[in-house]
Parts: sequence; structure tokens; C-alpha cells
Amino acid sequence: MGKTYAELEIGDRFITPGRTITEGDVFLFAGLTGDYNPIHTNRTFAEVTDFGECIAHGSLGIGVAFGLLSRIDLIDGTVIALLGLKWNFHAPVRFGDTVHVVAEVTNKRPVKHEDRGIVELDLKIPNQEGVLTHSGSATVLLRRERPAAAGWGKAAKSSAA
Repeated sequence: MGKTYAELEIGDRFITPGRTITEGDVFLFAGLTGDYNPIHTNRTFAEVTDFGECIAHGSLGIGVAFGLLSRIDLIDGTVIALLGLKWNFHAPVRFGDTVHVVAEVTNKRPVKHEDRGIVELDLKIPNQEGVLTHSGSATVLLRRERPAAAGWGKAAKSSAA
């Protein structure tokens, strides 16, 4: 279960495990989104571009960032909404690159509803060589307390005999 608004402090820093981006990831993402831009899906085309090869979709990197954050239980089950996102692309993510996320709490503030608060996260995504590929900030609305019915990882009792 993720951290609550009350458990996070400005300056808290979190580092996710890495994830290697594969050609399969890119093709699945293209199929899901309908974005078949040849820079992502056509080797012959991509070889004559400035990149010299196919690269991952920028928006795939954003999705992977939030997936990696879920692996460290930062906001899973405690986030109510993603309120805003600002994003920058610095370097391409190539097939075979392993990326991870460095997240830092940069701001937090209460809202009129006492059961929640807003947290701003600074996100950086370096690759295996330490090259910054993406950076951005995310503003999320978080619960102040875990839901009473939350049972991440707990076995449910059964009345069946």
C-alpha cells in the first residue's frame, strides 16, 4: 500500500528498481495507442534518422515511470487522482536501455477536504549509463489515511468449508 499524504515530507527521495525497455514493449505500446510512427516501429526508416535506430515512444517512458513508482509502493492505493504533469524529454530511450526513476517530494499542501492533500513529485529517469532521458513533475491528490478496507497482500478470509 502506498504512502499517505501524512507520511510524505518535502525532500523525501525514492529510487525505483530498473526496467529494461524492449522492442516488444514498444510494439505493444504502439498497438495499444495506435501510434505507429516509423521512428518507433520501422527499422529501415529509423536507421536513416538522427537516432540511427528505433527508439521508444516518449509517452511510453511516462507510463513506465508510473509503473516503476508502483513497484516501490509510493502511491498505489493512496492516490486519488493525478492532477497534473509537466514533462521534458532529454535523450531517447533505445531498445535495451534500462531505466529507473528518482522521485523527490518537492511540495505538499492541504486542501479543503481534510481526508486528502496535494503532493508534488519531481521525477527523473536516467538510463543504465546515468544519462537523463526524461524529467518532469507530477501533482497528485493523496489520501491522508489508508482506506480501512485496504488489504494489499492480505489473504481474504473465506466462509467456504
